[in-house]
Amino acid sequence: MDPFYIKTIQFFLSLSLLIVLHELGHFIPARLFKTRVEKFYLFFDLKFSLFKKKIGDTVYGIGWIPLGGYVKIAGMIDESMDKEQMAKPPQPWEFRSKPAWQRLIIMLGGVTVNVLLGFFIYMMILLVWGKDYVAPESLENGFAPVSVLQDYGFQNGDLIVSVDGEELESQLDINRYMMLKEPQEITVKRQDGSTELIKMPEDVGLELFEQGYMQPMMPIYHSVIDSVLPEKTAQIAGLKKGDSIVKINDQSAQYWHEFTELVQTNKNKKINISFYRNENLEEIELEVPEEAKIGVISSPDFEIKHRDFTFGESFVGGFDMAAEQLSNYAAQFKYVFTKKGATQVGGFGAIGGLFPDSWNWIGFWETTAFISLILAFMNILPIPALDGGHVMFLLYEMISGRKPNEKVMEYAQMIGFFLLIALVLYANGNDVYRWLFE
Repeated sequence: MDPFYIKTIQFFLSLSLLIVLHELGHFIPARLFKTRVEKFYLFFDLKFSLFKKKIGDTVYGIGWIPLGGYVKIAGMIDESMDKEQMAKPPQPWEFRSKPAWQRLIIMLGGVTVNVLLGFFIYMMILLVWGKDYVAPESLENGFAPVSVLQDYGFQNGDLIVSVDGEELESQLDINRYMMLKEPQEITVKRQDGSTELIKMPEDVGLELFEQGYMQPMMPIYHSVIDSVLPEKTAQIAGLKKGDSIVKINDQSAQYWHEFTELVQTNKNKKINISFYRNENLEEIELEVPEEAKIGVISSPDFEIKHRDFTFGESFVGGFDMAAEQLSNYAAQFKYVFTKKGATQVGGFGAIGGLFPDSWNWIGFWETTAFISLILAFMNILPIPALDGGHVMFLLYEMISGRKPNEKVMEYAQMIGFFLLIALVLYANGNDVYRWLFE
């Protein structure tokens, strides 16, 4: 099956699961507090529904617009803007008649479920599949740092001893630490066995991001092609799986970081690639496209070790993974407010692209757990029309002892709703632009 359809199926399966569970997070406490829920919908039902059935006081349904889902709670100012209901006297079964602490629990229910779900999935991943990692002894040739890091003292062949005094679980975690954790000092081990402490500047992650270095420390391994993407430049030129690249334009490219750097520096230019195929040295010519990608993938030749987890270890490890992912996403959110970051904002296409090209359960669940935590983070932002906006008004009420003016809440809800629509259009517009022009 085409990778596009595999990603699409995974995307909608994951999205449907997350929406239903998020809305259950609101629905269950609402019912526990005897608050009437008028609708429970997967996807939006503008004008009509694909399916709907009323059970008790609640209409359960599936809409035709796959942009999310919702529960309509009686007596609550939400995106439905049901002013007619709000103009009537409050009823005991309505949201607005409940104590503020109950309304707060109802509003936090969706985010809580997303966080707990992310933790549970990571825990089960560790319990069922364990975790891979790269030990220092596995990287015989060490790392190749980008030029920015070389200016700070890193050298080819370095291994990571510690970051801010702590050992890394896997050597490959160094890139995540560089981009998101803003470490103050990193101890490296040189190829001659000596160690050196390197002081890191402030905002090194932002500097690397703005210069386009998303993987500033590349493990050094040989340029042996593992797969060639169909109908891309490399396949058209004649490169095949198993080809071992040695040079580009008479410059060494036997290691993958050398190969990728030479390709990037020669975009829109013709290059000669020398490689071994069946012990025969051959050469081809191709033109590097504008995006500086020719459509080849190389698999690392260093050892990847594996660790299994007991139930207790997976419980602790799952919590740590969820907290780490949530922290990392919050940290990278700052990049959105840069010029380069704004162009990287993605919509449903970008989210769908997170899923693997071929079906595998661990990839599906890892991505679903990550998206669940993203939904938790985004929903708790204090923006009207999001859960965080409702929480903001509820906290104001609990602290001040006064309910916010309903007109103010209506206008805030409208403004927040239109801001969200604008953001969705912008993010998905970026997806379309990248699809057409990159």
